[in-house]
Amino acid sequence: MTIMFKYLPHEKRVMGINSAKKVIGYTTGVYDLFHIGHVNLLRNARSMCNHLIVGVSTDELVKYKYKSPVIPYCDRVEVVRACRYVDTVIPQEDMDKLKAWEKLKFDIMFVGDDWHNTEKWKEIESQLSKKGVKIVYFPYTKSTSSTMINNVLEERRQEIAPESAEKKSKAKAG
Repeated sequence: MTIMFKYLPHEKRVMGINSAKKVIGYTTGVYDLFHIGHVNLLRNARSMCNHLIVGVSTDELVKYKYKSPVIPYCDRVEVVRACRYVDTVIPQEDMDKLKAWEKLKFDIMFVGDDWHNTEKWKEIESQLSKKGVKIVYFPYTKSTSSTMINNVLEERRQEIAPESAEKKSKAKAG
């Protein structure tokens, strides 16, 4: 089952939660340069489950995107752990969501809607629906992202010290 969701006030969204069954939610992410988009996702996810598990991508896993996080994994874990909407933080060491389900037995998986209807997530939905898992897509926060923040910081660095930023950029490319 797939659910598209718009943000609503927290008290108006307690979907699928009843006291008879503990509903376990799961989401994953890099959580680099923690921002309001992360808070929105975690707040809304927690409002739809009794226990929210967050998988934080390891530095090694992030490199599959040919990127490296600004904040080291151990610090990103602590930032996410400090968020009041999060109950459990675990490492996300690979992208296999079915393997994660086999280990965690979550009932709902929360994902940004930028993944909705992609081939990758159609396959994941198919696999997880056979296990009775609901996929909930939350609106992607278009006003900010870690990539956007990183790009702005890079532009500011170039404005302040263009030669230094150019050397750094060449060093990354080489």
